[in-house]
Amino acid sequence: MTPLHPILVLNGPNLQLLGMRKPEVYGSRSLADIEERLRKLAGELGVAVECLQSNHEGDLVDWIGTAPGRFAAILLNPGAYTHTSVAIRDAIEAVGLPAVEVHISNIHAREEFRHRSLIAPVCLGQICGMGTLGYELALRALAAHLRQNQAQG
Repeated sequence: MTPLHPILVLNGPNLQLLGMRKPEVYGSRSLADIEERLRKLAGELGVAVECLQSNHEGDLVDWIGTAPGRFAAILLNPGAYTHTSVAIRDAIEAVGLPAVEVHISNIHAREEFRHRSLIAPVCLGQICGMGTLGYELALRALAAHLRQNQAQG
């Protein structure tokens, strides 16, 4: 199995508080726990991950903008920026890398303002409501997508 370029895992605002913030909504796993599970799964899938988190929209946009040539895909939990950030949406669209948007909670079952994602339309897909398992599902989907494209190319 030919190794693939790494997958960039980005987490947006307040995700550093996972495990403490609203465990009834977001669960008890910390972001460090999620990242460790992703690294382990990445090894099993023959890919690598680099995990970054920021509460600042500009950091996320900068990291997305420097991803081409360094990363093969992006796994993104934009947090609250999902519903407000044209800048993150435009960055994902501009770099042209396959991306999957992830949310721990089901954003469609929450407050009305959370139902609309500005970012999902420029992603391969969106996984929400599956708890932290959503990150693993997204990584599996991206690895499969990359392998399929590698086989065709």
